[in-house]
Amino acid sequence: MKQFNKLQQKWGVGAVQFWLIMLTFAIGGSLSGYLNKQLLNLVFLEKNVAYWVFYPIVLTILWPFSVIFVSLVTGQFRFFKGYLSRMLARLFGKGVAKAETTAGAENESTHYNKITHNSVSRAAMPIHVAIFASGAGSNAKKIIEYFENQGVIKVSLIVCNVPGAGVLAIAAEKGIPTLIINKTEFSATGYVDSLKNADIHFIVLAGFLWKVPEVLVNAYPKAIVNIHPALLPKYGGKGMYGNRVHAAIIEAGETESGITIHWVDAHYDEGDIIFQARCSVEAGETAETLANKIHALEHAHFAPTIEKILLG
Repeated sequence: MKQFNKLQQKWGVGAVQFWLIMLTFAIGGSLSGYLNKQLLNLVFLEKNVAYWVFYPIVLTILWPFSVIFVSLVTGQFRFFKGYLSRMLARLFGKGVAKAETTAGAENESTHYNKITHNSVSRAAMPIHVAIFASGAGSNAKKIIEYFENQGVIKVSLIVCNVPGAGVLAIAAEKGIPTLIINKTEFSATGYVDSLKNADIHFIVLAGFLWKVPEVLVNAYPKAIVNIHPALLPKYGGKGMYGNRVHAAIIEAGETESGITIHWVDAHYDEGDIIFQARCSVEAGETAETLANKIHALEHAHFAPTIEKILLG
């Protein structure tokens, strides 16, 4: 059972989808075996040496087609399309994978670049977004609700590093798959395979407290955005989040604060700025009252800014 749990986490899918994927593997494998025998029986009159030489070759050719066919029935086509593409890349190298994805539509890195340069093809819709969050998820909820009836942009995955965090309850309520991550694997792999398996095109950090590893930044160039509760480049960096930021701003005697939406690079809060909105810091302001002003700005501007980035 532990192996199943590890697979589910690696693929970044919910329990129901996991078992649908396993069912697809099982039925697809059986179908390819059946078709293989039928074809070989038409060619060979007896099970001689040539029969057994061709058996694994034909089976290998038939298996991906069988699995893709079954995935259409089980609703897992998107997962298996990504899975088979990566399997081809590992077997034959990047050249084959590039040719395969070009035949389907376009290679993934070009797809990400097209998204972030406001030239997404309508045929590529919907754009699948993953939200990374560590806490209650108020920003995540606003983003989900903003896009849930929009049709073009879809929040398809919630990634969380805190089991039991409030954002997971929001995901369950909205029927969105979740991925619980651990720091060791996140630092090593960025869970890139899990995100690709979920066909994620764009990543939104909404109260996510871990530094994004370089492997994930490289896999999603100009396709990861973060929101910071201050006017960067001031009051950013490691350890500057939530009320720590607000307290530092008040202590410094600042007369204004605000939010910054920015691209994510391999350093804390140093990516290019996309959007900023400001609010005043009044005399007698507390970290809590300033936080309320900042939350109002976040809820008003984050989702529309994401929409503008993706659709222009």
